Amino acid sequence: MRFLFNRHKSEMVSPEDALPGRERPAFAIPEKHTVLGTKIQPPFPENLETAVFGLGCFWGAERVFWKIDGVYTTAVGYAGGYTPNPTYEEVCGGRTGHTEAVLVVFDPEKISYRELLAVFWEGHDPTQEMRQGNDRGTQYRSAAYYENDEQRRAIEASRDAFETALDKAGYGPIVTEVAPAGPFYYAEDYHQQYLHKVPSGYCGLGGTGVSCPVGTGVDTQSSIEPASGDGLKPLPTSDEEWRERLTPEQYAVLREAGTEPPFSGEYVDTDADGLYHCAACGNPLFDAGTKYHSGTGWPSFTEAISPDNVELIEDRSHGMVRTEARCARCHSHLGHVFDDGPRDAGGQRWCMNSAALDLERR
Repeated sequence: MRFLFNRHKSEMVSPEDALPGRERPAFAIPEKHTVLGTKIQPPFPENLETAVFGLGCFWGAERVFWKIDGVYTTAVGYAGGYTPNPTYEEVCGGRTGHTEAVLVVFDPEKISYRELLAVFWEGHDPTQEMRQGNDRGTQYRSAAYYENDEQRRAIEASRDAFETALDKAGYGPIVTEVAPAGPFYYAEDYHQQYLHKVPSGYCGLGGTGVSCPVGTGVDTQSSIEPASGDGLKPLPTSDEEWRERLTPEQYAVLREAGTEPPFSGEYVDTDADGLYHCAACGNPLFDAGTKYHSGTGWPSFTEAISPDNVELIEDRSHGMVRTEARCARCHSHLGHVFDDGPRDAGGQRWCMNSAALDLERR
């Protein structure tokens, strides 16, 4: 289970102390992309280009990119370190120097490298050093590896522009590693397209909610979310804008991960038919048909409308280990998911805050 590997060093291993690795991979690498049906190993068609990004847990990161029009294929693996052909356990042990990375093979006639960079910056928090959210260790560091000087200049320009936007929103400086692209070592088969194979699997990916000003021609937010119909609100670019949009109660829950008192919320006893949206951004989250009376004092659902519309993150706050649910579009806190729900409906209880939801009645 992934959580077993999250307690590791936050300092890079030296080349002298890194594991020796091996000449060949210790496992078979699949040939085809499970979702796209394309090759994940070279040679690729001549008109295509490659990009390599590290933005935390590669399970969620890969899914962000394979959805984008113009992306030929994606794969997860290990990059930026010293150990040749490492295994997952070795990388998680902190003695390879590698970060979890995503290989993106794309058609520059359909999507530019700058546009992919906007998706990269918005898809995680590049101000967190040697971690992403609750995933901690050098293997979760933010990284952008360039193939040539043109990519390097694009990374640096987009980084500087995004850092200005982050600063206005109250974030610190970007700590993303920018370096030449060395070898990309493919991860084990079960990691490839993991969230397609396990739709309800762990995804620690979470951005800042700040828009990157350098993308052109691609809606980076819809690249992170599935098509979700009407009702989406534009995403604020600063904390001040979030405060203007939300009530104090909503802000405390959605943006500060607060919890409303039990039996106090608007939707605790609501049985109306409809669709529950994220109160922060309008992203659809739950069908009213999955709502049930759990007796806990908070609105409870047996499942989300789609695993792509929510993100699940390990939460170790308050001396507990829980699974936090966030909106996949704006990364706002919604509530937690527990395994004490109705067994005939899958056994999960999505325990949400009323303040995090808007009900669109049918």
